[in-house]
Order: sequence, then structure tokens, then C-alpha cells
Amino acid sequence: RRLIRALTTHTVRRMSLLSLFLVLIPLTLGRSLREGECEVCLKVVQKFIDAAKAEKAKKPAKIEKIIEKQCASFTDSKEVRMCYYIGGTPDAATRMLQSVSKPISHFLPAKKICEKLKKKDSEICSLRYEKPIDLEGVDLKKMRVKQLKNILSKWGEKCVGCTEKRDYVKLVEKLKPKYAAKPSTVKSEL
Repeated sequence: RRLIRALTTHTVRRMSLLSLFLVLIPLTLGRSLREGECEVCLKVVQKFIDAAKAEKAKKPAKIEKIIEKQCASFTDSKEVRMCYYIGGTPDAATRMLQSVSKPISHFLPAKKICEKLKKKDSEICSLRYEKPIDLEGVDLKKMRVKQLKNILSKWGEKCVGCTEKRDYVKLVEKLKPKYAAKPSTVKSEL
């Protein structure tokens, strides 16, 4: 009787572990990107795909050259950082260009490529574009000094001799007409 009871208990435990395992597999394998996730990756990989189509490149080696060329032309800091993560810049520590070029040569969409890249390096999907801030609709006096400094740095201006918040506010107000036509991209912390 003890033997039967021991075998039955052991079998029940195995079956419960097996059923739990079978339930968890689809949750981990079928995970796709959520809305707004990997926005930089999606945009950059789509640029790579478009450039490869324009050059009619089908071999991964040629696509890698196109990726390196595209990475050299990027000016946005987030796009440059994405290129750094995949090894598209000369100073990159890792080299994951094949993880991008091979799927492009197999005509995979940007979303699938970014899902695969996320599995290799989760930092790729942590990149986010800075949100534009409307300087007309915001009260500069309620902004933080860090935000005001960020606005000035995006404009290529420095506040020499500024010691207080009101000095930064005055300078941004003074320069606002000069840069008002250009949309400012500053991370909003409001």
C-alpha cells in the first residue's frame, strides 16, 4: 500500500509540474512587442529595410555595409545609440549586425527583427525618443531648471552667468521667437 501511495503522489507531482510547464511555454515564446515598445528599434530597422530595398541588396554582407552607412548618417542620439548596440558604429563593443542583416535578407518585418533583438539585448527596447514640448502652451516659470537647460542645449545656446531659475526663464523667453518655428524636442517631466 505504501508503495502504491508513494507512486501515486510522485505521479501527481510530475503531472502538475508538466501541466504548469505546458501552460507557461506559450506565454514566454509568443510574446510580441506591445504598443509603443521598441519605438527607436522599429524606426531604425525600417530605415535599414528601406535602404536595402533602394539599393536592391539581398545578401547579408551587402546589407551590413548599408546598415553601417546608414548608422554613419544618423544624427539623432537615440538612433546612434541603437546603432552602437547592434555594432553599426566603429566604436561599438559588440557586433550583432548579422542579427539584423540576415532577417532583412529573408524579408522579415521590422517588428519581428526587433523582437529577436530584444531577446539578445533588452537595452535595445529601452530606447525612447524624447517627447516634443510645446513652448507656447507651457508656463516656463513652472518648469525645472534642468528642463530649461535642456531646451537651451537643444537650441545650441548656453546661459552664461545664469545663477537662478529666473535667469534661465528670461533667456528662454528672449530666444523663443528665434526658435519658435523649429519644434523643440525636450523630455517633459511635468
